[in-house]
Amino acid sequence: MSLFHESLAEGRWFTLSLTEQLANIGSEVHRVIRARKDQSRFDHAVARALELFTLTLSDNRWRFRRKELARAKELFCAAVQGSQEYYTSLEDLDKYFFHFALAARNQRYTQRE
Repeated sequence: MSLFHESLAEGRWFTLSLTEQLANIGSEVHRVIRARKDQSRFDHAVARALELFTLTLSDNRWRFRRKELARAKELFCAAVQGSQEYYTSLEDLDKYFFHFALAARNQRYTQRE
């Protein structure tokens, strides 16, 4: 099985903070939304997001947060399928993950100072 994020899967992912990991997942969620009209781009964006969710879930630093992370993945999968089971859309998830992108950016600026 080929990976979309090979360099991340080889170890770099596990050097990122949880905030940075969730911000990256959020980037893929946003790509899923933007790619809705192109099935191939949509499918690839979904696969990339799922790969990042899987990498995050496999990161032992977050073992006590796995339930929360697995629920986010479950909500994402339901939203991708158009399910209304959780009353959550891709746009809702995009808003949720956007806050991690802001926090990650602020984290980088704070580390530079």
